[in-house]
Amino acid sequence: MARTVQAPPDRVFAVLADGWTYSDWVVGTVHIRDVEQSWPAPGSKLHHKAGPWPLSLHDSSTVLACTPGRELRLNAGLWPLGEAVVGIRLEPLNGGSATRVVIEEDFEAGPLRWIRNKVNDLILHRRNVETLRRLADIAERNR
Repeated sequence: MARTVQAPPDRVFAVLADGWTYSDWVVGTVHIRDVEQSWPAPGSKLHHKAGPWPLSLHDSSTVLACTPGRELRLNAGLWPLGEAVVGIRLEPLNGGSATRVVIEEDFEAGPLRWIRNKVNDLILHRRNVETLRRLADIAERNR
């Protein structure tokens, strides 16, 4: 899944590097409970709440890899449903004035990994389309 954002990669990455904004652009995340001071360094965590009350779940996402201005890779938890690995890659366009943002997400553990089907893929696709739209809105607004 990809989207062109009319902002340079460093501006898009600034949104990724601000863990407190995740509930603004990550579909399904409703509240950020805490962000470790070292975020987005590898091994740092973002503690979140996902889903509607009273069914909301508390979990965390951990940075697996980070190349500032280029890539962020996370292990996103949503137990007891499972966890996913999410990769967000930033590719400069138009001499660096715009960014192609590529998001890849796959379930790695838990029940969601075992019930993969076309319905789940469609839901995940729609979720990531909206997530990228929200990320673009924030990055483009922060000009």
